[in-house]
Amino acid sequence: MPSRSDLPAIAVGTTATLAAVGLARLAYTPLLPAVIHQGWFHSSQAVYLGAANLLGYLLGALLAVRLSERFDTRKLLGISFASIVLSFVLCALPAAFSWFFVWRFISGLAGGLLMVLGPSVALTAIPPERRGLVASFVFTGIGMGAILSASLIPMLLRLNLSAAWLVLGLLSLGAGLLADWGLRRLTLNKALTSTQPDVALPVPALSLAALLVVLAYGLDAIGFIPHTVFWVDFLDRENALGTNAASMQWLLFGIGAIIGPLLAGYLGKRLGWHRSLALGFFIKAAAIAIPLLSITLFWRSASSLIVGIMVTGMVTLTSGRVMELVGPAAYKRVWGIGAVSFSSAQALSGYGMSALYGVLGTYLPLFAIGSLVMLSACLLLMLTPRTQTTPAVTINLCKNGH
Repeated sequence: MPSRSDLPAIAVGTTATLAAVGLARLAYTPLLPAVIHQGWFHSSQAVYLGAANLLGYLLGALLAVRLSERFDTRKLLGISFASIVLSFVLCALPAAFSWFFVWRFISGLAGGLLMVLGPSVALTAIPPERRGLVASFVFTGIGMGAILSASLIPMLLRLNLSAAWLVLGLLSLGAGLLADWGLRRLTLNKALTSTQPDVALPVPALSLAALLVVLAYGLDAIGFIPHTVFWVDFLDRENALGTNAASMQWLLFGIGAIIGPLLAGYLGKRLGWHRSLALGFFIKAAAIAIPLLSITLFWRSASSLIVGIMVTGMVTLTSGRVMELVGPAAYKRVWGIGAVSFSSAQALSGYGMSALYGVLGTYLPLFAIGSLVMLSACLLLMLTPRTQTTPAVTINLCKNGH
């Protein structure tokens, strides 16, 4: 169990992942059928609003490291949380598609910043021997967001759709306040606490092992899309299971997403980060493919739970493998590169799958694509050398001030 001294770091990291992905992105998944049912947008427009968040996330991930070197980290995180709050509040009433697109894009941009900076701030403030344990808690924020949205949104929709948007804004505000509490109590290194602009450092060269992990993480983003964007609408409208049945599956997904980082941390220690990551891709590929065979209660529940576990578990396993390969000094930069790889593939596949759905009128082929891509990533990782931290990279960065 984490010590009391770890709580500020856990607060910062967990609230960052909660707001960045758990709320800003995943909470839109159970909202999607309601937005269509209540006539705010037709189905193709509503699907593209989900993709707008992915595009913003890409820009946020691209800018995160550079902005953190020029501006105060606490201010950056505060602006990011505030942007997500505003994105929910200002979408609480029906408006033009362009208005919603802009604010969904802004929420994604803020999420990309939080997802790179939040875990980096948290993990670099923790002694090496406890980083794996703390990382397991940091990424549970993703699952917390899914559980909150699955639990609250069906009840709020009985009032009206506006109430659901506003409550999500309040939850994001609470997450931001808790993150600021943690930040004020963390003892950060000079690179994170300095209010003076830092000299931009060149991105360290990636070893072959780290490069393959970054590429596989990008492929993970493609398999990430069918369940995290379309799953509830697939069950609710395409298979006529109704809002309650679909929301129950989203709740199972959220429960799995809470379990995922904790299970991944345990497997990483027992089997090693390399072997656990490859195994994770194989299991996720199988779980994504389940809807192609059956959507009976047992099988759709298995798919929801296992994909939920692996969505967050893969983040933890990838983070642990990156830390193992490059060390703490290079972690923020390489994790930022991984986030860019993930968000680039995510944005492209989000728009591509949205367009494919518009042409085919069914989500089913998207699950086949996601599963095949996961298998490809698994094969890629099997080629990864089982090397650990590269001292040369760490030393080189330390000489440059990190």
